[in-house]
Amino acid sequence: MAQKRTSGGKLVIAVMCLVAMCRAVPINDLLDRASQRSDKMHSLSTTLTQEMDSHFPPYGRMQMPRPAECHTSSLQTPNDKEQALQVPESTLMSLARSLLQAWADPLVILSNSAITLPHPSKSTISSKIQELQEHSNSLADGLKILSDKMGTDAQAISFLPYTGGTDLGQDRVTILNKFNFLLSCLRRDSHKIDSFLKVLRCRAGKLQPELC
Repeated sequence: MAQKRTSGGKLVIAVMCLVAMCRAVPINDLLDRASQRSDKMHSLSTTLTQEMDSHFPPYGRMQMPRPAECHTSSLQTPNDKEQALQVPESTLMSLARSLLQAWADPLVILSNSAITLPHPSKSTISSKIQELQEHSNSLADGLKILSDKMGTDAQAISFLPYTGGTDLGQDRVTILNKFNFLLSCLRRDSHKIDSFLKVLRCRAGKLQPELC
């Protein structure tokens, strides 16, 4: 029992040391690391969408909801890089964190559903979604540290609940349809997160707007 307490204590100390080390890292370096994570997330979500499209029934696409029905669509965000460059740094960080937080539960649903997905590449899809979750969790921790450095406005998170339920349906087309729709929403939001963080990294480096 004493040995378990000692091991647990060492783990807590190790985590605290890592957090302390991250807080001592310059904000430019933290933004660079965050951008690398967000870039990987967007790349994975894009690959997953393409994987699904390769075996998605054409008539299923006709039944897919519009992007406006994504659970994060109510969040007002810049439409492009030019608009993002006009938004305060703290607001961009808040938007990125809000979008990332909004995908915590849907990613769990995607991960659980991928195991029994009626798709020939379900094992690959499941593995990539688990990787996505890991990058998402790591990025969330990093953005928390960054927001603490940037002030109160950057720490604000908009609540964007997912109300689609955990059951994707019973028949093959409905399951694939809902799964693909969630992935398409994730791809869109991961692109936004990646874009916002790259603009923040660019502005932190004091680069000219045309270089961002």
